[in-house]
Amino acid sequence: MTEISLATHPLVRNPDAQAVLVALNAAKADCARLVGGCVRDAVLGKLAHDIDIATQLEPDAVMAALKAAGIKVVPTGLAHGTVTAIPAGKPVEVTTLRRDVATDGRYAEVVFTGDWLADAQRRDLTMNALYCDAQGRVFDPVGTGIDDAKAGHVCFVGDAEIRVTEDYLRILRFFRFHAFYGKGAPDPVALAACAKHRDGMAKLSVERVWMELKRLLAAPDPRTVLAAMAETSVLAAILPEATDLKALHYLVEIETSLFLDPEPLQRLMALLPRDPTRVAGLVSRLKLSSAEGERLLAWASDQTGIQSYLSAREVRRALYWMGTALYLDRVRLAWAHDPEPRRTSQWRAMIALSSGFVAPRFPVTGEQVLAAGARPGPAVGNILRELERWWVENDFTEDEMGLVERLKALVQALG
Repeated sequence: MTEISLATHPLVRNPDAQAVLVALNAAKADCARLVGGCVRDAVLGKLAHDIDIATQLEPDAVMAALKAAGIKVVPTGLAHGTVTAIPAGKPVEVTTLRRDVATDGRYAEVVFTGDWLADAQRRDLTMNALYCDAQGRVFDPVGTGIDDAKAGHVCFVGDAEIRVTEDYLRILRFFRFHAFYGKGAPDPVALAACAKHRDGMAKLSVERVWMELKRLLAAPDPRTVLAAMAETSVLAAILPEATDLKALHYLVEIETSLFLDPEPLQRLMALLPRDPTRVAGLVSRLKLSSAEGERLLAWASDQTGIQSYLSAREVRRALYWMGTALYLDRVRLAWAHDPEPRRTSQWRAMIALSSGFVAPRFPVTGEQVLAAGARPGPAVGNILRELERWWVENDFTEDEMGLVERLKALVQALG
């Protein structure tokens, strides 16, 4: 078993972490350790985003120790032994060591324990079953967590099938962690367990499924993992609309070539048919947020003709009517569906033209339409819409006389 010290790592020197560890260890010597993802990331030389602490103290004793040290505490999940400490800076989650006494694939009934090994054995992945004390000493109760983390070997603690059936969300977590931390092909034992029990994911809340899928799609390059999910039918179990991964493959290449950060929703679009009915069904089934649903449906429903050979004038027109966000969704996805390399420069130019575009203000108001002789009522709106379309078609002309003449013609015809 590899031994390692994190004494000089920013995680161990973090004042919020130290404040909570000191407070808990004052109640009982060496009863509290950093745990899970923050330790894993520190072992890999990365900075941790969230700080979690495990302790032998039970929740009441945890709250008493924190209050005695002047640290604000919120009882966020007492049934599962979790409280949130709020020292001077970032919140720190503190959870009492636990072992499962009953699981149903979605929820676990737990009892508290003082046994570090028992707590480690109930965790999902070996690389997440790591602990670190206030001095930076790393503890690896299951014996392979450090080596697995460094090797990029994402595997379950103990029996993979038992871990999966305790909580079927671990199937998606396995793939997500491989997308971020894995090297090479996914662990075959874990993969077989995920494939065998994929139908158990039907027990999960759709919100949890979408949360995991969205996190997976945010990985730098999820292509290998999504291919493995497709081969094991795990992807079909949660996203039956995703029948072709080619567009996603090209989209990741496009992102890399343009130095773009991953956009999970755009990557989801690459997995879906541009069919408003099917996309609406997905939005409803996975209970996406209003903003997410509106963005997906706008992409699926938009009828603008997007081709690699659009002129600069046509691009400006599209940007005006669509808005930059929808335009970029349509263009990037259209490019991802076009494997012809010779058109790459054209697609690049279309994206570049959107940079800095500011939609000009339509210079005619309803009052001006009335002043031109239109009757009050629906005709005013009809005239404005027709005039705006003409103005856009003429590349947002600044010719005031031309606008006036067109307005007069429209009032005569429609108003």
